[in-house]
Amino acid sequence: MKVLFIGDIMGDPGRRVLLKHLSKVIQDHHIDLVVGNGENAAGGFGITPDIAEELFDLGLSAITLGNHAWDKREALEYLQKEHRVIRPANYPDGVPGKGTCIVETVHGERLGILQLMGRVFMPMVDCPFRVAERELAQLATHAHHILVDMHAETTSEKMAMGYFLDGKVSAVVGTHTHVQTADEQILPQGTGYITDVGMTGPVQSVIGMKPNLVIQKFLTQLPRRFEVATGPAVLSAAVLDLNPTTGKTTQITRLRVFE
Repeated sequence: MKVLFIGDIMGDPGRRVLLKHLSKVIQDHHIDLVVGNGENAAGGFGITPDIAEELFDLGLSAITLGNHAWDKREALEYLQKEHRVIRPANYPDGVPGKGTCIVETVHGERLGILQLMGRVFMPMVDCPFRVAERELAQLATHAHHILVDMHAETTSEKMAMGYFLDGKVSAVVGTHTHVQTADEQILPQGTGYITDVGMTGPVQSVIGMKPNLVIQKFLTQLPRRFEVATGPAVLSAAVLDLNPTTGKTTQITRLRVFE
């Protein structure tokens, strides 16, 4: 099975570059399933039902979110009924939506997806490590291949999760920081890993936002309403080759496609 994981999709530029290039990427790399992080897809903050459906129409099989999952009010009800859009599993009980889902290839191969969120410099949520153990106990009974989106701020917390789940899942991919890291690898027990897949969005930006607005915030420390940058965009992703027998990663490849 070949899985394409798309890094944080940032507003209109991120969706535009997917429209232009995703179908060719799928064809060129013989992709079976596409998963993407969509927590910034709606103007840089959150997701709406219409945008989620747009991403599904472009070829995504599942969408993960993160700390911006709740930024659009209309997403709350949508998460209750659309199982292919998941938020971090370690949010407290009673939060809308689910933290796992299962999708299938056209040949009936199943991919379980789990999203977790870190706690360092992030909103206070339940322990991602303990929640991972709990959720995987259930997910592993329904899917041979399991992909984990670790949505976190610090490199150390993401790496710790990678080693914590090494040999228990197919791959752990990092999101949230929007800068693609050059540390793709297969961990000792066969789990594919990359600290951050990167951002699918505007190249000339500060992690997706207009640079001048971010600079002014740093200079003055006054509140600023950030806006998604314009200009050319990049599609950032990771291609995962998963062994059909063991469920482990046999190859992980970083990918960046520019407009």
